[in-house]
Amino acid sequence: MGDMDGKVALVSAASKGLGRASAMAMARRGAKLALCSRKPDEIAAAAREIAEETGVETWHCAADVGKAEDIQRFVDGAVGHFGGADVLVSNAGGPPPGNFPDFNEADWQSAFELSVMSAVRLVRAVLPHMKTRGGGRILFILSSSVREPIDFLLLSNVMRPAVAGLSKSLSRELAGDNILVNVVAPGTILTDRVRQNRRHFAEKNNISYEEAVDRAAQNIPLGRLGDPGEFGAMVAFLASPEASYITGGFFSVDGGRLKGL
Repeated sequence: MGDMDGKVALVSAASKGLGRASAMAMARRGAKLALCSRKPDEIAAAAREIAEETGVETWHCAADVGKAEDIQRFVDGAVGHFGGADVLVSNAGGPPPGNFPDFNEADWQSAFELSVMSAVRLVRAVLPHMKTRGGGRILFILSSSVREPIDFLLLSNVMRPAVAGLSKSLSRELAGDNILVNVVAPGTILTDRVRQNRRHFAEKNNISYEEAVDRAAQNIPLGRLGDPGEFGAMVAFLASPEASYITGGFFSVDGGRLKGL
């Protein structure tokens, strides 16, 4: 079927959006998929639909990656079902928006657990299985805020760069084990969450949804929002044998929006 035949890929927060798009793109390359998200019905539907469309074997469970025990249950279940793990796509929903006065101690701790510790725990759980297989791929789905802080997204601006630091450190530490580690950072991709935000923006400003989307595209050189499939294609490429000499990288999928070098 493809160059990922026989590979087992674990994807968290995979019921929709960037996680699902990443899973679908790897399935089209032939990878078997272990998927999780918080809502049992949504992840079951995603696993079933991906399997039906691509013909690959899928396994799923409900898991909140903000909780250590859920992460361990997800990885143990996936490895128990498939017998190993070759690819980890670490993905989690973003922490809530806001500015500094909006957050208390509990908010900071919750954002840390969701955004930082989820990545740490997923890697800790998967790593022994990758080493047993003789190598693997670890991909962190982060945000353009790693390179360019986004107004009103303070928690993301603080937490996401920590995971980028983890990725770079792991890329050097694990190179001898043939485990390649990279970051993939979306710009404005037209996921369900972005559609919802654009509808809210349209209602607030008394404009049409189409105009709200057009305004979001004004600062993007390509002049449009990205499609989730375009993001998933980058994840699948980095997970594939084609990307055998790429590690420690930061890959923006943003239509050219980031201005930094």
